[in-house]
Amino acid sequence: MTSSSSILRIDPPDPDVVRRDVERALAEDIGNGDATADLLPPTTIATARVITREDAVIAGRAWFDASFKMLDASGAVEWNFDDGARAHRDEVLCTLHGPARALVSGERCALNFLQALSGTATTTSRYVDAVRGTRATILDTRKTLPGLRIAQKYAVRCGGGANHRIGLFDAMLIKENHIAAKGSLADAVRAARERHPTLMLEVEVENFDELRDALAVGVDRVMLDEFSIDDIRRAVAEVAGRTQIEVSGGVSLETLPSLAATGVDFISVGALTKHVRAIDLSMRIVLDRQ
Repeated sequence: MTSSSSILRIDPPDPDVVRRDVERALAEDIGNGDATADLLPPTTIATARVITREDAVIAGRAWFDASFKMLDASGAVEWNFDDGARAHRDEVLCTLHGPARALVSGERCALNFLQALSGTATTTSRYVDAVRGTRATILDTRKTLPGLRIAQKYAVRCGGGANHRIGLFDAMLIKENHIAAKGSLADAVRAARERHPTLMLEVEVENFDELRDALAVGVDRVMLDEFSIDDIRRAVAEVAGRTQIEVSGGVSLETLPSLAATGVDFISVGALTKHVRAIDLSMRIVLDRQ
């Protein structure tokens, strides 16, 4: 099978992040040694194939590969699909060849990464498809599995979505409690600009008075909180391109088309990374020789 290239241009994951994630996963699973892998002679070579049992958008190749390479660098993985590519049910995603001990020991960790990240990419692709033809971009949130944020946000990009902030350090989102602590929205924004002038600054607004305050003081983006569809349309008209508009909360595939049709710039969806359903994959190993 020839390689299926994705039309997406996806920056590769950080090798150090992949290494740390996989080291942690292997240590958790193997501990001080795989007791059952010891039943196999160390010279046994095997071949394995990974098959998807459902349509999916693929994500997580680097984590999958590293799960075996860290156990035995002599093994090889031949992929038929790039990250970001759409695979159909019963297609072979990749073929592995190498020491049998490494294949059986790394199998679960490798599949855990590939299934979960492909699940996030596949879900994201459905949301992206639902807003196609509008100006809206689908964003993720910080509602990620602990320790796997970078991996999941990479998977969102594989599904055609975009990343909001990675954490609390690379962008500012001023909410109700921040405003209360500073006394006013304007004071909170001014303090944020003084302390972190290079960071993207977004303000969550709950009504039109706060929206106008945010526009008056100047912010990079506003997040409309609990606005009705009619009020979102009214807000888009009032903002008139002076800043970016994001909506969040209660977003589903059913509500998405009407939200996107209002003309907002971004729709953030916690479910992309919070409600993970792993893709059904199967890995079959065949022993070649002793």
